[in-house]
Amino acid sequence: MNNKIYIVVILFLSLGFFACDDELDNAQPFTEGNPNTFFNSPAAFQNGVDGIYRQLWLYYSNPNSGLQGIPDIVSDNVIQAQTGRRSNDDYHDLRYVASTLGPIPLYWSEAYEAVNVANLVIGQIENLNDGPEKDNILGQALAARAWAHFDLARIFGKIPTQSGDANGSLGAVYLKVEDGETGDPFAQPARETVASNYAEIIEDLERASTLIGDDNGEGRLNKNGVNALLSRVYLYNGEYQKVINAADAVSVALATAAELPDVYTDATNAGVVIELSINTTSESNGNNVGVLYSQSSSSATISEYVLDFDFFNSIDANDVRRDILQFVGTNQGNDYNAIKKFLGEAGQVNGRVDVKVLRYAEVLLNKAEAQFELGQGAQALTTLDQLRNERFTSFTGGETGTALEDAIQFNRRVELACEGHRFFDLKRRGESITRNATAGDIIDGTGTPPEAPTLAAGDFRFQFPIPTAEINANPTIAGQQNPGY
Repeated sequence: MNNKIYIVVILFLSLGFFACDDELDNAQPFTEGNPNTFFNSPAAFQNGVDGIYRQLWLYYSNPNSGLQGIPDIVSDNVIQAQTGRRSNDDYHDLRYVASTLGPIPLYWSEAYEAVNVANLVIGQIENLNDGPEKDNILGQALAARAWAHFDLARIFGKIPTQSGDANGSLGAVYLKVEDGETGDPFAQPARETVASNYAEIIEDLERASTLIGDDNGEGRLNKNGVNALLSRVYLYNGEYQKVINAADAVSVALATAAELPDVYTDATNAGVVIELSINTTSESNGNNVGVLYSQSSSSATISEYVLDFDFFNSIDANDVRRDILQFVGTNQGNDYNAIKKFLGEAGQVNGRVDVKVLRYAEVLLNKAEAQFELGQGAQALTTLDQLRNERFTSFTGGETGTALEDAIQFNRRVELACEGHRFFDLKRRGESITRNATAGDIIDGTGTPPEAPTLAAGDFRFQFPIPTAEINANPTIAGQQNPGY
């Protein structure tokens, strides 16, 4: 069963939490509702868990700053269309600082609010009788807490495989109710090391994998989702055999070539393992995530970002993903390599579609990369070809050595393009962001080239700055700002 997470109506509690944003000044713990009395049944606990999913959805699907798209906008998959609104200028042009609005404060505040809700659930779990229901609720809360902390760690800290000094550098604050870290709403906790962050993320996920149910119904994490997340986290942590083991534990079928186009119009969930979803037929207050890429209507395509000229033209004509990714969008007399993913449901161009957080294709690519890193070239090629057999009408294949590594990484880039991966993939591999300094935004490569053609490996901007609101609120964090900001 896929983890398609729907927007739900939850009971809002007025909670005390450590300095995330400007709500700190008015924070009072439990002035409305008490978790000791609210969490009194499996249904109430599940309602709380659904609240965690909502917080994750808020920062993944934000139409201006969503984690679904910013990692592509900051990297080399897309280029800003000059006839759009020029949204996220500071991010695409690599000029972001601690006070920059948009993604930086959004990710910090919403991810920690997801953590807060998870800790409320975990902290009251003994209200439930022992048994499968209790285990399943706890498993979901642990996995979601790990997921939010993982996002914080990879956004604001280094990634373990990024550089030799990464593990000893500062990551995020890992908040666990079990350790007595959530009782004081005015606490001023310190950032922990990247190594510590990943150890706790993995500990939460591994424990969750032994507790969570195989099938929680559409809309919630399950054992497949946790194992898929583990395959990603282990890859970031350089634990390659564990990547393979986790990938092998995921029992979701790969979307076929015929099914893949419909994944992006929400007509099918084929191959989707975790999805943050909006009920587009009845929910009126949801985010149109595709707006981050284009402000389209029935009469015009006003692209915010379009596919990078070199990248799009490097995709083989026999690759079915080429047409899934691109369409010709016209605005003010110019044609662009407009982004088709997240354009809308069938017949729509409003950007109102689900966020694909993790698909089985990524699980296969995680496994292939891990096999290559372990020197298992033949096995890596077999795993890669499992994907390519459903993505190409024909391909040569048979790569070995560096050519095989390049093929794995290129197919990863194409498969996951515009889904929030590229910046992190370059970052974790210690590679530079390299954009064509002369190719512009128009479909033939003319137009305006990128303002910032490169970001060298190791540049401080691979770590986003801790937001100004947190620096102002927490003197401990103020002394732990990322270098360069």
